[in-house]
Amino acid sequence: MDDRPPIRHILIPHDFSETAERAFAFGLDLAEKLGARVTVAHAYELPTYGFPDGPAMTAQMAGQIERAAQTALEAAASRARKPGRDVSVVLRQGTAWSEIVAVAKDTKTDLVVMGTHGRRGFARMLLGSVAEKVVRTAPCPVLTVHGPAREE
Repeated sequence: MDDRPPIRHILIPHDFSETAERAFAFGLDLAEKLGARVTVAHAYELPTYGFPDGPAMTAQMAGQIERAAQTALEAAASRARKPGRDVSVVLRQGTAWSEIVAVAKDTKTDLVVMGTHGRRGFARMLLGSVAEKVVRTAPCPVLTVHGPAREE
């Protein structure tokens, strides 16, 4: 007897990298096989620059960042849309891993499919691992897809 809940909703976070694009394709293929709906999400942080007079981020700059992210997110979603596939988008401002987890909770996601860059050592220590934090804190299973193999 299989008591696993069905996967009806897949969240695919997208940061517009090659690795995220691989996870996107994998998640869409899985959604098609399972008949699941898809939410494509992107979270962005506004850069802050420290100057003696305080941070220098204008409303105009913030608006440009948001519009660029929305345009890229809509472009990804339009590639995913086809008859019979329910695709929605969510754009959030904030720390990527926490926004991904929040979207998973808010949308009652059954599975997150996301890319992982596989950074190691000093790069991982400096940049952290979004995928690792999502795996540890998400309310549902998380499937990670590795990016293309790198020469080391």
